Amino acid sequence: MSGWVAVAGLGPGADALITPEVTMALEEATDLIGYAPYVTRVAERPGLTRHPSDNRVELDRAAHALKLAAAGHRVVVASSGDPGVFAMASALFEALEAGPAAWRAIDIRVLPGITAMLAAAARAGAPLGHDFCAINLSDNLKPWALIERRLRLAVEADFAIAFYNPRSRSRPVGFARTLAILRETCEPGRLILFARAVSTPQEELRIVPLEQATPEMADMRTMVIVGSSRTRMIDRVAGPILYTPRWAE
Repeated sequence: MSGWVAVAGLGPGADALITPEVTMALEEATDLIGYAPYVTRVAERPGLTRHPSDNRVELDRAAHALKLAAAGHRVVVASSGDPGVFAMASALFEALEAGPAAWRAIDIRVLPGITAMLAAAARAGAPLGHDFCAINLSDNLKPWALIERRLRLAVEADFAIAFYNPRSRSRPVGFARTLAILRETCEPGRLILFARAVSTPQEELRIVPLEQATPEMADMRTMVIVGSSRTRMIDRVAGPILYTPRWAE
C-alpha cells in the first residue's frame, strides 16, 4: 500500500512554531484534510488538494483520510497545536478501529506539534513547572458531571490546571461554573493566566487573581492556566513572570 496518513500538529498559530517534520509532510502530501480554519493556514500549491470541513465531523474526516490513503494518496490530517491533545489523532484511531481490516495496513504517522498549553505557559514564564494536568471544558463528548469531578480532584491534588476550550457561544455557562467551583475550593489570590491567540498578532496575556477572574475573559481562542497553591508571580517592568517552583512539600 503506497499511500499514507500523517496526523500533523500545526502548533498554536505562528508559522515559526511548525516543526520541520510537519513542514516536510505537507510538502509531500497530495491531500490536506482538516477543520477549515486549520486547512487555510497551509498555503495552496499545485498537486495539493485541500478538504476543509466543519469542526464537528471528526470521525467522518478521519474515515475520509483513511479511504484516500488506502487508494494510494499521501494525506495530512491537520490539527492545531498537537494532534494527540484533544485533537484528531484519537479520532483517526477510532475510525481505524471501527473500519475495514485493510485499513490497518496503512502507514499512519502522528507528527507532534506545540500545543496551546505549552505555548501559553512559555509566553507567561513557567506556570507548569511542577505537576500539572489538562482538562477540556467542552461537554460535547463527555458530561459536565465528569468535568466537575475531575476539576475538584485536580484542585484537591494541588495541580496547576490547563483548561482547553473554556468558553464558546454555544457553551457560555461551563466556564462560569468552573470559576464558581474554583472559588469554593481555592484561595481568592490563586493566580490565573488567560492567554489568548498565543503566537499570533492578536496575542493577549492577562494574569489575575481568582477573585478578579470573570467568564468573559475567556473564549475558544483562550488557554486558561490556573496555578497551584505554590504558583507565584514576579513583577517586572517588561511584564510579569508566572511560575511554579519545582519543589513541593
